[in-house]
Amino acid sequence: MKPRRIEILGVPVDCITMDEAVDFAESMIKGQHPCAILAVNPEKVVRAQQDNALLTQLRNSALVIPDGIGVVFATRLLGGSCTERVPGSELMPLLCQRAALKGYKVFLFGASPDVVSRTAQILQQQCVGLKIVGAQHGYVKEDDMPAMIAKINSVQPDILFVALGSPKQEMWIARYLPELKVNVCQGVGGTFDVVAGRVKRAPLLFRLIHLEWFYRLLSQPSRILRQTALPIFAYQVLRSKFTRRPDLQPAFSVPTAPVSRSHSDSGKSDHHREKAA
Repeated sequence: MKPRRIEILGVPVDCITMDEAVDFAESMIKGQHPCAILAVNPEKVVRAQQDNALLTQLRNSALVIPDGIGVVFATRLLGGSCTERVPGSELMPLLCQRAALKGYKVFLFGASPDVVSRTAQILQQQCVGLKIVGAQHGYVKEDDMPAMIAKINSVQPDILFVALGSPKQEMWIARYLPELKVNVCQGVGGTFDVVAGRVKRAPLLFRLIHLEWFYRLLSQPSRILRQTALPIFAYQVLRSKFTRRPDLQPAFSVPTAPVSRSHSDSGKSDHHREKAA
């Protein structure tokens, strides 16, 4: 069953649990059309308000998971019903476990050559029987992209994980998903770096008290400029709450039609990896 979609500050998010997300993704794997899974957190909400291309891709995605705890808290404050956070970095390994169990094929695209190779090795160790039919780094030039798309299509994966960082991965998916012979494409940001051990996730305690973002800031001070979106997001949510603006509402206008496999002319010239949002 399709999850309930709402819009927070004009940006879509699906009210779904982790178990429901895995089951819904599998239902898309069994479908006949390519579908995208993207994530939203406070930083992406703020960015999407000023980036119409990003906002459009989020609205066109089959599943938009509440990756950031700030988004979950905001929906609760504004009268929504998102009950839990669904981190993309946790959804990906669970989808790999389901793929190993059911025999679904997986393709990895993004990050550096050593990281994507190490990610493939670790996932196959953790998910016995996982069929990884391809692992391609993210340093692919625009002129080489048609060959890369052909490479993916030749092995026809059921799930394609794209780790190019946001918003590059969303724009890449928007452009190339119609050309791909895949059923599910998930944008996973810097998850390959986490799986490969290049970047450490926050300790369990930080995650339990919803301060993973703070741990990442402490361990990566360079994220300080990106984290300035957090107070902006908090201000907008509180303003909506106390001025009774209708910034949380059912996303009735969100398209539900599947993506057709036809050529798109939009895109960018380079697809180098960025860290996850």
